[in-house]
Amino acid sequence: MDTMTITKAGGAFCGALLVFLLGAWASEGLYHVGGGHGEDHAMGYEIEVASADAAPEEAAPEVPFEEVYVNASAEDGERLWRQCSACHKLEEGANATGPYLYGVVGRPKHAVDGYAYSDALLGQDGEWTPENLSGFLLNPKEYAPGTKMAYRGMSDVEDRANLIAYLATIGG
Repeated sequence: MDTMTITKAGGAFCGALLVFLLGAWASEGLYHVGGGHGEDHAMGYEIEVASADAAPEEAAPEVPFEEVYVNASAEDGERLWRQCSACHKLEEGANATGPYLYGVVGRPKHAVDGYAYSDALLGQDGEWTPENLSGFLLNPKEYAPGTKMAYRGMSDVEDRANLIAYLATIGG
């Protein structure tokens, strides 16, 4: 390398630095308008927020499942079944990722032959009543901590009632 190449590289570096400094100065002038010399200017818009002392709005109380289940629609539940069909089957004895759900409403918990239930469900007694199914479908991980069912839950009480009404028509 000769001295002319070094001089050109140094000049290019200084020129690029000058362009960046002028760009920063120009953008600062564009985005920060106003005096700014000791004056206190608000930058942006003020958004009003409810005070912490204000009482939060009360959520509407959830209708009890039993009342909703009385008027549940099996036809609407059939549409909801599609989410369940990824892991469950409706044919008796046809287990998949989950146990078959033929006749599940009223069936004793963990009673499907040939399905390896989790310890969480093996430790529970009773039957799959509509109320128990609703609790399980609402939040499986809370209803049976340690369950293998990887489903986040169905929060809408009407959807749960409709789905359970549909399942009650299958093999019941």
